[in-house]
Amino acid sequence: MTFREPLLLAGLVLVPLALVAYVAAQRRRRRYAVRYTNVALLAATAGRASWLRHIPALLALLALATLVVALAQPERTVAAERREATVVLVSDTSGSMLAKDVPPNRLTAAQAAARTLADALPRDFRLGLVGFGSSADQLVEPTTDKQRVIRALDSLRVAGATAMGDGLALGLAAARAPVTDVLGNQRRLPAALVLLSDGASTRGQDPITVAEQARKLGVRIFTVALGTQGGMLERPQPDGSVRGVPVPPDPATLQEIARETRGRAFAAADAAQLARIYAGLGARLSRADEKQEVTAAFAGGGLALLLAGGVIALARGGRLP
Repeated sequence: MTFREPLLLAGLVLVPLALVAYVAAQRRRRRYAVRYTNVALLAATAGRASWLRHIPALLALLALATLVVALAQPERTVAAERREATVVLVSDTSGSMLAKDVPPNRLTAAQAAARTLADALPRDFRLGLVGFGSSADQLVEPTTDKQRVIRALDSLRVAGATAMGDGLALGLAAARAPVTDVLGNQRRLPAALVLLSDGASTRGQDPITVAEQARKLGVRIFTVALGTQGGMLERPQPDGSVRGVPVPPDPATLQEIARETRGRAFAAADAAQLARIYAGLGARLSRADEKQEVTAAFAGGGLALLLAGGVIALARGGRLP
């Protein structure tokens, strides 16, 4: 729980002060009581009073604490459905995506999983696609037409090195592009990037530097490390033989990117796991944490405690504590 006016919580110091004042009043009352001449009757009366006589005062103290908390305007975080947002898929298309450690190969598994994400996002979400190999290309600008993105996914081809930072920078620019509403007004939607890569960045911008820029702009990056540490890419040799080249993923860099932007990092070693990750991302991106003020609940609780204490006091002794 958070508070809009946390400095007002300093008013809680009134609670122990009120408790001290109540204890002092009770001691003063006992000093006056010993002047009563009929000691036997006084003892009997005190026994009947018991600890129940302190309940109204206790409820009043609790009411005071609750009302002070209400003045600080408490808020709770709740999950709410997003109606609009921009999501940009930033997908690795380097040569290592043809490795077959994720059957039938990494690229085919990534295409199928991305289609799952496209289907899972709400209708009014804008989805874009950026591919990066030796260079980065925006294949589809963010759009509500998910079929355009799916067609572009199906046409992905692999080649070249891994310009991960360039891909992230292009995806960030696409995610931050303003949209124009029916009245002609421009605004930016909440945005997130989904980065899938199967290897280390080998050229272009530093992806961590781009992640720092995304954090400053409030854009989270969710990362997926695709492949296994034993993944091999088969490369034909001039003599007709085939040589296996190790192409392990780089989960450490992807984890750092996600951590820097307050996103989340995932790792997928097979197609089924990758599909589950993308389906979960669809549900995660469709929700947003929102602050909900609960001042009224605390104020109502404080007044209810005051009322209960007053009723009990009047019922027991005919007067308020």
